[in-house]
Amino acid sequence: MIALTPFFRRGLPIFLLILSFSITQLRAQPGNGPSGRSTERSSKQPYSTQPLAITLNTDAGAHKVTILAGGQPFTEFIYPDTLEKPVLYPIYAPDGQLITRGFPLQPRAGEPTDHPHHLGLWFNYENVNGLDFWNNSFAIPAEKKHSYGWIRTDNLLQAKSGREKGVLTYSANWKDQQQNILLKELTTYTFSATGRERIIDRVTTLTARQDVNFPDAKDGLLGLRVTKELQIPSNTPGQFVDDKGNITKVAAGNTPDINGNYLTGEGKTGDSAWATRAGWCLLYGKKQQDTLSIAIIDHPQNPGYPTYWHARGYGLFAANPLGQKIFSNGKETLNFSLKKGQSVTFRYRIVIAAGENRLSTGRIGQLADAFGKLK
Repeated sequence: MIALTPFFRRGLPIFLLILSFSITQLRAQPGNGPSGRSTERSSKQPYSTQPLAITLNTDAGAHKVTILAGGQPFTEFIYPDTLEKPVLYPIYAPDGQLITRGFPLQPRAGEPTDHPHHLGLWFNYENVNGLDFWNNSFAIPAEKKHSYGWIRTDNLLQAKSGREKGVLTYSANWKDQQQNILLKELTTYTFSATGRERIIDRVTTLTARQDVNFPDAKDGLLGLRVTKELQIPSNTPGQFVDDKGNITKVAAGNTPDINGNYLTGEGKTGDSAWATRAGWCLLYGKKQQDTLSIAIIDHPQNPGYPTYWHARGYGLFAANPLGQKIFSNGKETLNFSLKKGQSVTFRYRIVIAAGENRLSTGRIGQLADAFGKLK
């Protein structure tokens, strides 16, 4: 039985989407693979370093692609029109545990329900020609929707399984409410895995269909909302205001299972990671028997490298190279822009690990060096 929150009483489509994902979760929840096999591991058991086969299963009718690693759940690419953007959701660690927050599609008991636009792993921005793509969600009233933007997937170009990697390529349009196209997006995900690590490489090229400005803004660009165990413990509620004056309150996170921490490539830790530059940032913490690690790695060819980290203690883990004025307190300004026909490419690597210990800085360095050599 699904208990609908007030957010979902506004229409049947979002209810059907939640119902579909709840059924999927029952079939492939942590501890149960596609055939009912247990995916949970003991942290004391050795993890293989051999590559796992990656399988991509496309379901065009459900607007999703399911990705498996060694036959076990890795993630899903979902792109229904009931969502304001395509996302990877949910995402599993190598031990079968979820690294993503459940809300709003699969709410779990005790987790925070702030920022309904934080869903899985996504890519968008707060200000594109004045339109807010980042904060758009079902929670925005209809009379305010004209100030927001949508990313609509229009074509799955490739969904290729492989013995050592899987590749998913799609195209999408960044649109306003009148269906005018601001940007054409071409994204390729490359998925790979071993017994201890999962790797997601995302390469996104945006081509302007008109002159497009990206004024420096706080909310962007690559975002991930994580499971509550990876939040930084806090006894103080938070309050955050977006560029339109909308206030979002975040509850204090201080239950015993909350134990997350950040570490950047420049040595910043905890809440001090926010608004600092580094080539990579690691979020880690204990969940059940294992330590989960999530590293996001920037690419040297990205605009604004090394990126600023929009890494919040309440569970938002984001890389934003375009918000330099905000993060530097006005000392730097980028105001990125594209003329009609111009393109820009962003490359990111996301590494997810599970084991007795967190990912070492040496291992992250190896992964970053290898990623930096990819064009």
